[in-house]
Amino acid sequence: MTEISNTRSAAQEAQGASRSRLWRLMRYIPLIAPLLLWAVPCWVLLHTGQRWPLPITVTGTAFFALGLIGMPLAMARGHGRRQQDRAAILGDTLLGGSWVLFTWSVLLGVPLRLVLTVAGVGDGQGRARIVTWTVLCVAAVLLAWGYAEARRVPRVRRLDVPLPRLGAGLDGTRVVLITDTHYGPLDRARWSARVCETVNSLEADLVCHTGDIADGTAERRRAQATPLGTVRATRAMVYVTGNHEYYSEAQGWVDLMDELGWEPLRNRHLLLERGGDTLVVAGVDDVTAESSGLAGHRAHLAGALQGTDPDLPVLLLAHQPKFVDQAAARGIDLQLSGHTHGGQIWPFHYLVRLDQPAVAGLSHHGARTLLYTSRGTGFWGPPFRVFAPSEITLLVLRSPERSTSP
Repeated sequence: MTEISNTRSAAQEAQGASRSRLWRLMRYIPLIAPLLLWAVPCWVLLHTGQRWPLPITVTGTAFFALGLIGMPLAMARGHGRRQQDRAAILGDTLLGGSWVLFTWSVLLGVPLRLVLTVAGVGDGQGRARIVTWTVLCVAAVLLAWGYAEARRVPRVRRLDVPLPRLGAGLDGTRVVLITDTHYGPLDRARWSARVCETVNSLEADLVCHTGDIADGTAERRRAQATPLGTVRATRAMVYVTGNHEYYSEAQGWVDLMDELGWEPLRNRHLLLERGGDTLVVAGVDDVTAESSGLAGHRAHLAGALQGTDPDLPVLLLAHQPKFVDQAAARGIDLQLSGHTHGGQIWPFHYLVRLDQPAVAGLSHHGARTLLYTSRGTGFWGPPFRVFAPSEITLLVLRSPERSTSP
């Protein structure tokens, strides 16, 4: 037993050291990323043998140079102290556009050039221009489609979730999950109202919001959040904080959600009872809460479960999937999370996976813990979703005893 414990400890230390190195490296990404995002497509599309007329080359190069300078400046003004919404929209849009151009310049442009060369299609200039037009067309289509995907009301994703400890009386309990609504610079008050109408059509017993409700203070985004007050559930509507609440006066959001009829599960729980059976519904603050310096804000699972019967099944709300390590250690039955957005713009999910144990969907952890990670209901920053559709999730909890239920 000691040998197994030592092996686990060594593995955990190695994993921790690896993540520490990763985070040290990621500190330099804000400096390197803008240069790569704009310089690489500029080189691939304009300066690899296309021999465009001089006005096109100069204009195109100037566009990429302006993007390289303007994107960080706009994002700083939009998301920094000034919180200028127009600047945020510009910076975020440029970020999304440059990411798509960079991705497809590398993943499509370079291989396509090799294929055309091997196939003997045209001369060097002709092949280079084919690559440019192909990448530009693909990027334009993906950005147009991605914008429509980001702005539409999410489709409902339905799935049954078997919980071995769930009593027969609670079989069929309907849990609706929304998360990462990220009300922000683009006014989405009408979108918010339509999302809430969709949630109400699902006739949920329990409606959950697992954080990142908005970018900006509660006072500033109140109009977009107000439709959340129209949401209805037969038992309860519960909410936990996400990391973005701690960028925008988290206590104000807790107070507003209370005003709108949502019950904040800040390191506490409630009991959902039906048919003589009980489900513990618990929630914790986001893992970044303690570093915010706000009094009483921290992720405290022991406090959330204090006074509960250890034999009862537990549904836990935690914004970030990586909290599942603690949940699994305590034998939580099901954790609901968001935060990842499913990557939002492919292939960003590979980077998300470096920090989180899951990006989307249902996964198993430990002896009995299930984790459901939502791709999110809204979007953050760039108003695009590419191969990472948003969702409103309906989870129907299933008991192994349901066949004997009346």
